[in-house]
Amino acid sequence: MLKSNHKRENLGRGLSALLGEDDFAFDDGASVYEAKEKVKKIPLFRLKPSAYQPRLDFDEEALNALAASIKEKGVLQPLLVRRQNDGNYEIIAGERRFRAAGLAGLAEVPVIIKEMSDGEVLEVALIENILRENLSAIEEAEGFQRLIDEFSHTQENLSEIIGKSRSYVANTLRLLSLPESVKQLVRENKLSAGHVRPLIGRDDAETLALKIMEKDLNVRQVEAMIKKIKTVSLNPAEKKIASRHNQDIADLESGLSSKLGLKIKITMSAKGSGAIVLNYGDLGELDRIIDILSRNDNKK
Repeated sequence: MLKSNHKRENLGRGLSALLGEDDFAFDDGASVYEAKEKVKKIPLFRLKPSAYQPRLDFDEEALNALAASIKEKGVLQPLLVRRQNDGNYEIIAGERRFRAAGLAGLAEVPVIIKEMSDGEVLEVALIENILRENLSAIEEAEGFQRLIDEFSHTQENLSEIIGKSRSYVANTLRLLSLPESVKQLVRENKLSAGHVRPLIGRDDAETLALKIMEKDLNVRQVEAMIKKIKTVSLNPAEKKIASRHNQDIADLESGLSSKLGLKIKITMSAKGSGAIVLNYGDLGELDRIIDILSRNDNKK
């Protein structure tokens, strides 16, 4: 398992930082690689895609563009591989380059050979795709789930590895509960994660997904549509409670705004959690907010 204490700022520098390889370039756009004694040329027929590759679909147009570049300049960035018992090599990072090199007619490509465990291979394959390949949200979620199921990662650990928040990991994983047809629309980039997230847990998710596509709704419009559907589906008693609740929130906002002399917005979820947003018009109002909060803090 890769060490989880790599800081998220290191991930921004590419796989070289993640793998601790400071003596060769491993970032996108690298035109040359250093430490050439570590780079070997391996025939394409001896390279095999990894079973831990999280990307299932490779964009044909993008591969052809990369192949054209390789024809002109060659493979400028070595693939990362590990030895297999049969004398072949498993691709850890760089399957796109491998595929494009084949399209370009190359017989061999530069590689760096590294001994890694299955867990490390899956981590690197997933992270390389997240950093470079723009995985769909579903592919990303499936990769997260494999790390959890097969290698006992936690959501918190994953958030450290990819350099994103734990809530991002959790929300991405929740997409896996969507119907398969809806997930496929995300895989094909016909809908975004933002479009389908409001559909999680709904029995009519498939119907609504098709409606979103038919009407070409943006994410904000989808959220408004779901909110409207939920309101319409309430029975008269529930509607009365919702109306009373909204009025209570409005009264609170008005009362606090009058007391503090600021524009205040209160949001509350069905679970009771929420936020109070204080808006200030200038630095003078900001100073007043800080002064009020400081006085309350000093009373403790």
